[in-house]
Amino acid sequence: MQQAISLANMAINKKNWSAARYALSRARVLADALPANVVVPERERLAAARKRFAARNTPAAKKVKQAKAAAAKRAGGKKPAPKKSTAKKAAAQPKPAPVRDLGDRFINRAALGYGPTNEKR
Repeated sequence: MQQAISLANMAINKKNWSAARYALSRARVLADALPANVVVPERERLAAARKRFAARNTPAAKKVKQAKAAAAKRAGGKKPAPKKSTAKKAAAQPKPAPVRDLGDRFINRAALGYGPTNEKR
């Protein structure tokens, strides 16, 4: 159970939400299978991990993220010079694939079961 909780915490730190969800579900199954008086500290750790997982897309989490970004902006002082992206623009537009000439094809519609055709070569 401790392994599942630690895996969930690592996945949450890496923002690997699918792995975190899976690890939390495994830890919850293990916690439910064991007697309640045996796994008290693990249940507390699991509850804390669930709160961190649940706060990933909430407005409160977004406000914290914005506050951190604003604090980092003020601490810097000077703005970095804008980078020129000439090579990226040229590489971003892929070349179209060459068109192959398939020639003048004739489909035998009678052989395909569509009835006789009046077109002959």
